[in-house]
Amino acid sequence: MTQEEIRKAAETYIEAEQDQVFADEVKDLLGKEDWLELSDRFYTDLEFGTGGLRGVIGGGFNRMNPFVVARATTGLARYTARAGALRSDGSRAAVISHDNRRYSREFALSAALVFAAHGIKTYLVDALRPTPLLSFAVRYYKASVGIMVTASHNPPQYNGYKVYWDDGAQVVSPDDTNIIQEVMAVKPGEIRQMEKDAALKEGLLEYIGAEIDDAFVAMVKRQSVQPDLLRQKGSEVRAVYTPLHGTGAPLVERVLGELGVQVMTVPEQRDPDTEFPTVAFPNPEEASALEMALDLGRREKADIVIGTDPDADRLGIAVPDGDDLALVTGNQLGVLLADYVLGQRKVLGTLPPKPVFITTIVTTALQRAVAEHYGAQVHETLTGFKHIASVMRDLEKDPEGPRFVLGDEESYGYLIGTEVRDKDAITATMLTVEMALHWRNQGISVMDRLRQIWQKFGYYQEQTISRNFEGQAGKATMDALMQQLRTTPPATLGGAAVERMYDVKTDRVFFPASGASEAGPGLGSSNVLQFFLADGTRVSARPSGTEPKIKFYISACSEPAQDLTALQCAVRDRIAAIEEDILTIIEEASR
Repeated sequence: MTQEEIRKAAETYIEAEQDQVFADEVKDLLGKEDWLELSDRFYTDLEFGTGGLRGVIGGGFNRMNPFVVARATTGLARYTARAGALRSDGSRAAVISHDNRRYSREFALSAALVFAAHGIKTYLVDALRPTPLLSFAVRYYKASVGIMVTASHNPPQYNGYKVYWDDGAQVVSPDDTNIIQEVMAVKPGEIRQMEKDAALKEGLLEYIGAEIDDAFVAMVKRQSVQPDLLRQKGSEVRAVYTPLHGTGAPLVERVLGELGVQVMTVPEQRDPDTEFPTVAFPNPEEASALEMALDLGRREKADIVIGTDPDADRLGIAVPDGDDLALVTGNQLGVLLADYVLGQRKVLGTLPPKPVFITTIVTTALQRAVAEHYGAQVHETLTGFKHIASVMRDLEKDPEGPRFVLGDEESYGYLIGTEVRDKDAITATMLTVEMALHWRNQGISVMDRLRQIWQKFGYYQEQTISRNFEGQAGKATMDALMQQLRTTPPATLGGAAVERMYDVKTDRVFFPASGASEAGPGLGSSNVLQFFLADGTRVSARPSGTEPKIKFYISACSEPAQDLTALQCAVRDRIAAIEEDILTIIEEASR
C-alpha cells in the first residue's frame, strides 16, 4: 500500500470506530507518520477465518478492536437470521461467553448488542467462563449460534472470538464460508447496535450465571467411568492445580472438591489476570508454564499436577515417576485416557456396541492401536476440534450406528462424551484424576501404565517444532516455505528416504522416487503436508490458522519389546536427526 492508501484506510477506520481509545491510537500513529506500523495495521483486514477472529489488540482493520468485532458480528447476525436453527417458539437465539483477556468483556457485550439490533436474543455470561461451558450452553439453551471471546493460549496482546453453530460445535462448511461472505460484505455504515438498557428491557439480552454453571458441573460428573471410585476414594488424591491466570479455577475446584479430591491451587496463578505475569506463554503445552505448579507439587508430594490454559479447553499434567514429577505430553495423555475410558467401560459393560474414537492426522498413531485393541472404530480428521465434532454430527444421523465415546488432538485437547462439542479441560481433568486413582488402586502409577502400553504396542515418541513468523514478511516466508516443500519435497529426512508425500490441500499422494501420484483419502482441503519415511516415521508440516507460526510434527515408533531402554534411545536419535534437517529447511527459507 502507498502512504496515501494507508492514510485513507486509517481515516476511514477512525471515523467508523466508536471506541475513542482505539481511534486515538491510530490518530497518534498518523501524527507520528509511523508508516511501518500503520502498514501492518491496514495492509489487510483481520481475517474472519473458518473458526472466527484472532489477532493483536489495537486500532486498525488488521487488529482486534470494537469496530472489527461489531462488523464481524453484523455479518454473523445476518447469516444467523437467515439460516440459523429455529427454537420451538420460532425464534433464534445466541449465547456469548468470554474469558479474562484484555477487552473480552467489552467485545462480548458489543457482539450481544449487535445481535439484539437484529432481533436475536442473546444469553450473555455474567462473568468470565471457559470455552467448554460456551459449547455446552449453546446446546442447553437450544441457541442458533454461539460466540466465545478468547485468544485461548496466545500471549497477552492477543484476543479473538470463535463461532459456534446450533450443535455447540465450531462452524464448518458450508456455514463457515457463507458467514465469511456475509462478514466481508458489511460496510462500516451498516453496523447497528442496540443500547444495553433497551436490549435488557425488551428481553433481547439476558445475563446467565449460576444456572448454567450447575448444569455444566452435573454434565461433567455424568462422564465419570467409575463414579463410585471417586466418591469413595477421591479424598485420597492430592492434586495441585494451576489455571494459569485464566478461567478454569472456579469449575475445576468445584468439580474436584465436590468429589472429595484435595485441590491445592497455585496461589500466584489462581486469579484471572490479563497480563499472565508469571508465565511467558499461558499454555500447558509449554513446560515452563507449569513450573510453579511443579514446584508446589514437589513440596506437597502431589499425586497429580494439573494445568489448564486461560479458556480451560487444554489440559496438561505431571505425575510422580521415581523421585520426581514427570510431565505427560498431549499425545501420551490421549493414549492414557483412551486406554482407561475404553478399557474400563468395556470391563464394566458400559461401552456402546460400536464405540468410536476420533483423533487427528497429526496425533500419535499409538492412540489408534490402543482404541482398536478395545474394539473401537477410529476416525482421523484434519487438525481442529470442529472436524472431530463434524464426524460426531454425521454419526448421530444413524440412531443404530456407531457411537462416539471420546476424541482428542495432540495439542492437549480432549473430549469425553457428547454434551460438549469442543475441547473440554474441565471434564478431562476429572477423568484424568479418576484414571490416576484407578491405577493406584491396581498398585501401579500412571507412568507404569504408560510403560505397559509401550511394551504391548511399541514405543512411540513425538516432537513438535514451532517457528513464529510475525507480520507481512512472516506470512510471506511461511507461504514460500510451504510452496518449496510442495514443489521440491526433501528426498530424505534424518537419513531416511521419503517414500511418499500427502498434500492434504490437493488431496493427492506423491511418490518422489517414481514421480507417480494418486488420489488421497479425501479428508478435505487444508494447508498441510505429510511425509512418510522408509523407517515408519511420519512428519507433518502445518501453518497455524490462528497464530503467525508454522508447526512440524514428528512421530516415530519402534516394535513392541519388554526392554524399552534401547528402543527409546534409538527413536530419540531418529527424531533428533529429523529435527536437525527440519531446522535447516526453516533457516534456509527465512534468509
